[in-house]
Amino acid sequence: MNFEKILHEIGEIYAPLSNECKQEVISNSKLITYQKGDIVVREGQYSKKAYLIIKGCARAYYLKDGKDISDWFTFENQFMAPIISFFSNQPSPHYVEFVEESTILEFSKEIVDLLSKKFHDFERFISKVVTETMLGLCERLHTIQFSKAEERYKNLISIYPNITQRIPLTHIASYLGITLETLSRIRNPKVRI
Repeated sequence: MNFEKILHEIGEIYAPLSNECKQEVISNSKLITYQKGDIVVREGQYSKKAYLIIKGCARAYYLKDGKDISDWFTFENQFMAPIISFFSNQPSPHYVEFVEESTILEFSKEIVDLLSKKFHDFERFISKVVTETMLGLCERLHTIQFSKAEERYKNLISIYPNITQRIPLTHIASYLGITLETLSRIRNPKVRI
């Protein structure tokens, strides 16, 4: 696996990294493969790890009254972390699960902080990652509050055109705040009774 190429592609998306910074990132991160269904963070755990997805996808979800509610998904060239636990000293309210067999680069919060102090380009990079994540979560909140179910689904498909081939429909329905039956009707409008 060509880490230089991966970090170059990620730098193109977020913010470019110097060669020296890339080398430090490579030497201070772990390449790990997780299997479909592997849960790396559970509700109530403390976690100071972030995951750059090279191949595969993951989701963060809550359990509410025994019901699984997806909160967000990440795919190739995106980051997944238990945000609350990662950035504060609080237990995670989320579970983090890999939905497909996934290859990731794992970073600790300690390394992120260290590299941010050492390299301004890494600090900009992390700032851009955090900003993009927060904007995505704000957009999702706005969509849930002000859009109808069909609009929410169309918006999701416009962002992730092949999501229905990669994420189970039950997870997509919970992410959209609708039932699986409603999602089925939206996806197949001619099947209505």
